[in-house]
Amino acid sequence: MLVRLFKRFFLLLLLAHCPFITRWGNFVVDATIIVVATNVTYQDRIAAFGPRLTDEGLLGYLVSVEMIEANNQKGCSKLKRKAPTEQWIALVERGQCTFIEKVRNMQASGAIAVVVGDNEKNGLITMYATGDTSDVIIPSVFIAQTEYKDLRSLSLIVEKPVEVQLVKDNLLQPLLDVIIVVILSPTVMMIFIYVLWRIRQRQRRKQDIAPRQVVGNLATKIFFESKRQENEPQECAICLEDYADEDELRILPCKHEFHIKCIDSWLTTRKKFCPICKRDICSPTEETPLLSNHEPTP
Repeated sequence: MLVRLFKRFFLLLLLAHCPFITRWGNFVVDATIIVVATNVTYQDRIAAFGPRLTDEGLLGYLVSVEMIEANNQKGCSKLKRKAPTEQWIALVERGQCTFIEKVRNMQASGAIAVVVGDNEKNGLITMYATGDTSDVIIPSVFIAQTEYKDLRSLSLIVEKPVEVQLVKDNLLQPLLDVIIVVILSPTVMMIFIYVLWRIRQRQRRKQDIAPRQVVGNLATKIFFESKRQENEPQECAICLEDYADEDELRILPCKHEFHIKCIDSWLTTRKKFCPICKRDICSPTEETPLLSNHEPTP
């Protein structure tokens, strides 16, 4: 039962972290756009071409290209008009031309970075380009439909260009997630299962052994060979040694006799049953009626 629960728990963790595992395995780098004024963040994905974002990120003013030239919303040609601010980041819409063409056009227009938004589908993709792209010296990122519509609306509503920062996500985070799933989570779960198993074993052991007080209340006698009856045993069934005169014997409710040291150890550390007939010595009998009300002492 515990093993099945552990397997289900591990499977759920693995499924929950599959996006991070896939991302790390394919070396896909996600990043974030931060609106400086509101600290609102938008998830994006860095293009496969062009320079990477630095650890410090890139700070600039997001400008929708359609604000500069209404008929060039998708950035498929170099802008003829100048941007309203320096250090501006171009926001263009996906479609009509390739990603690399959009980035080259915006680079030639003076942009320090390009944000390409999807106006049809709500999902991140990686922007690729064929041929030599060494001429591209500005970074570019891709955003999904929801993020694109939010940033486009924001850039069109406000009077001044919106200050944003492009930052890259920590590459170690997906790896840490994988380590947590593959190593730490199962380890913690196994420790938890082991502790439960030990507690259950201890409870079972307490149920299987006899309380010392009950054992101490059982009848005893001193053995003498001269008083031994013909049908009485001559040896202890536990240690298999013959009884000697003046040996102390413990008499169980089933009338079987053993050395006191042997049977006391057996009943309090192994089983509360008679080694011969398997009778429970804690079960109340006519001779020991008080056992039914006895509570084991720790």
